[in-house]
Amino acid sequence: MKALRKTFYLFFTISILFINCKEGPDYVREIPPLIEKTNTLKYAKGFTINDNGNYKVLTILNPWPEAHKDYKYLIASRELLSKMTFPKDLYDGVITNDIKKIVVTSTTHIPALELLGVEQTLVGFPGTDYISSEKTRKRINDGEVRELGKNEGINTEVLLELNPDVVIGFGVDGVNKTFETIKKARIPVIYNGDWVESSALAKAEWIKFFGILFNKEKEADSIFNTIEKEYLSAKDIAKQAKNHPTVLSGAMHKDVWYLPNGSSAEAQFLKDANVDYLWSKTTGNGSLALSFEVVLDKAKDADLWLSPSYYSSFEQLKDVNSLYTNFEAFKNKNIYTFSNTTGETGGVLYYELGTARPDLVLKDLIKICHPELLKDYSPYFFKRLN
Repeated sequence: MKALRKTFYLFFTISILFINCKEGPDYVREIPPLIEKTNTLKYAKGFTINDNGNYKVLTILNPWPEAHKDYKYLIASRELLSKMTFPKDLYDGVITNDIKKIVVTSTTHIPALELLGVEQTLVGFPGTDYISSEKTRKRINDGEVRELGKNEGINTEVLLELNPDVVIGFGVDGVNKTFETIKKARIPVIYNGDWVESSALAKAEWIKFFGILFNKEKEADSIFNTIEKEYLSAKDIAKQAKNHPTVLSGAMHKDVWYLPNGSSAEAQFLKDANVDYLWSKTTGNGSLALSFEVVLDKAKDADLWLSPSYYSSFEQLKDVNSLYTNFEAFKNKNIYTFSNTTGETGGVLYYELGTARPDLVLKDLIKICHPELLKDYSPYFFKRLN
């Protein structure tokens, strides 16, 4: 299925870009009217891109929940940038369109680099042990990707030594002070908000964000179109299911049981897998926080239990809280987790690749919940609890 693309054209005049004439006095050069092409996204709502021919403007709309401002970044060639100056209050960063060195800060960014074939530009990452990809792990082991410490306290000394063309960061509830320090060193920082999106396909569409940065828009479009096609095809297969197993999710953390709310991307997966998620009617931001008694009352007889936090075995669940044994899914050994699918250094693959490949996540769930529908498929992330 080819992705539908919509474009619209606006004519405008820009007089805020200045070019220094090397053979005469400085002067303000007014750029003639340009055709502006705004790339329309099908699912993602967190960013926009305006392509003006010789430069692009990337706008991040939702870097974190309830963000109070948009972040604008100018992307142009090194040659053009060397001839132009820009009002400091207009852009939050100016980036070359031929990135040679990049630092990313979330494992969800790694698959996009690899899918686009630009993983060799990665020079630093905070918490390299969390990376599961064999390809990028080899580069780490070969010393081509430097360890940068923790995301909330990046080793700025090492980062400044690397001198990347751009840093891709994220903010949970506001601006990261470390990123502000990096920006003062004239290294642009872009806030990536893929995790804020409310659907799996919207999150996956952020590969186009990296396509823009690396001048690989066509490749990013093609990759996403394939993922979307696979996802929608799997969703159609799930519609053929005759049974709709009831599903419980999550586990206790201290005295609170956290579960996906019914309007979350996680719940959307379950809806598209054509199962009966017991909290599908709930709404809101973030996870549901319930007591053990409430969960037991509603889900004691649930057919399946998915993603029981970080617990890796039935024995571990029982040792942590013997009350877990009251659930039928525990008694019947119908608990599935992605926590046991890890990389060489223990990084959980789902946390890295799951965002970029929602088609694989959905197929996993369909295989678990409706095994008769995908007979030749082996789950990629989810496995039965040990």
